[in-house]
Amino acid sequence: MTCIIDYSFPREYDSTMFKEGCPGSIEIRSPKPEDIRCQKCGEKVEIWSDEPETQCKKCGHLNARPIGTSCIEWCAYAKECVGAEKLEKLRKASKS
Repeated sequence: MTCIIDYSFPREYDSTMFKEGCPGSIEIRSPKPEDIRCQKCGEKVEIWSDEPETQCKKCGHLNARPIGTSCIEWCAYAKECVGAEKLEKLRKASKS
């Protein structure tokens, strides 16, 4: 048995429906800071929830965070929801 899941939106939905964005993009649209430890020197480093990487101010190491799958990978309105620049940055990071 084959199961087909259709993730497309019905025609009556459009980008005006998502003026505030979808729930899946909240962390991207409204980022929050968090502290992580530098992978090289152990210094506390601030990274925002919408950033794939940040540089340590003490040693200069570029600390990367794994970017998981999110709605920006499949949603037809991702560009309008999170913005073109942020979308491109996150898509590049998820491929690396």
